[in-house]
Amino acid sequence: MDFKDQIKQLGDRVAKLKDQIQTEEATKNAFIMPFIQCLGYDVFNPFEVTPEFIADIGIKKGEKVDYAIMQEGKPTMLIECKHWSADLNPHNSQLFRYFHCTSARFGILTNGIHFKFYTDLVEPNKMDEKPFFEFLIDDLKDNQTEKLKEFHKNYFDLDKIINTASELKYTNEIKNIIAKELNDPSDDFTRFFARTVYPSMVTARVLEQFKGFVKRSYNQFINDTINERLKSALNNQQQQEIREEITDPIEPDEQKIVTTEEEMEGFYIIKSILRPKMEGHRVFFRDTQSYFGILIDNNNRKPVCRLHFNGKKKYLSLFDKDNEEKIEIKNLDDLYTYEQQIQAAALKYKQQTEEAKATL
Repeated sequence: MDFKDQIKQLGDRVAKLKDQIQTEEATKNAFIMPFIQCLGYDVFNPFEVTPEFIADIGIKKGEKVDYAIMQEGKPTMLIECKHWSADLNPHNSQLFRYFHCTSARFGILTNGIHFKFYTDLVEPNKMDEKPFFEFLIDDLKDNQTEKLKEFHKNYFDLDKIINTASELKYTNEIKNIIAKELNDPSDDFTRFFARTVYPSMVTARVLEQFKGFVKRSYNQFINDTINERLKSALNNQQQQEIREEITDPIEPDEQKIVTTEEEMEGFYIIKSILRPKMEGHRVFFRDTQSYFGILIDNNNRKPVCRLHFNGKKKYLSLFDKDNEEKIEIKNLDDLYTYEQQIQAAALKYKQQTEEAKATL
């Protein structure tokens, strides 16, 4: 299982179990230790992960941070944990103190759901007040997953992360400002547009009126942009399907193809197997002289399986990436034996569709 799947699985687990977690210690065991494991670290090896790491602060001795991720005997990341329902905002001062008296370059404040990553961009060895990276584990975006992957043990590159942390921090802050301004435009933001397009003096009444104009203009701009991208994506898909129809090999004796009752019965079995995972209207079949193919969206590039029922023996073909595996079956009931593989073949196309929509 790759990193993206591991994190997704953890996010699903957190969403499912959180209401059963009553204490901070349970939050650590159920959510935060598995998260550290997803980053490739052995939570049971104190040379990699040290729990209750001592961070003496001046005359205060024995101060402890919940976890320290270690490299070459020194802490590189400090993790301060809270109960999953706790608001993290009041607690960064505690991590701030720990950060100051260790050699760690990253501090993570988390309740197992909300993660905030800090470093020292403003002043060396002094943790910034604002995180440069934060996310919700149960609502993790693809770009956030890729950024988080940089903290994995196998990919950890301190200089690379520090170099991109500044850009990430300020782009996120700018995005937040833009979102705030477009949701509730300030006077200065509104005045910029009003002065540009309004021919007379911008009075208080005009300014208030333009706040509504700015919000509506932004929403229309976003809608137009989304519609254009959808239109472009649909056009590209239609052109691709036309090219596929043109380049699809045409059987020279196509008129000799006979679709048997047994093949149709097999199709309905496959369709029923796929129904929990894939909408029925997306499942099609194409019969050829060589095989009876079952595919998604009537697209030859999205094969699920093939039935070979024309010979003395019956075979089911399954696809693993570009490889076709041909399996002998005794009867149609044997198709149910391969339910997981058949569903997995279809799910990858559903995931591709969702990822394509997400980019729009």
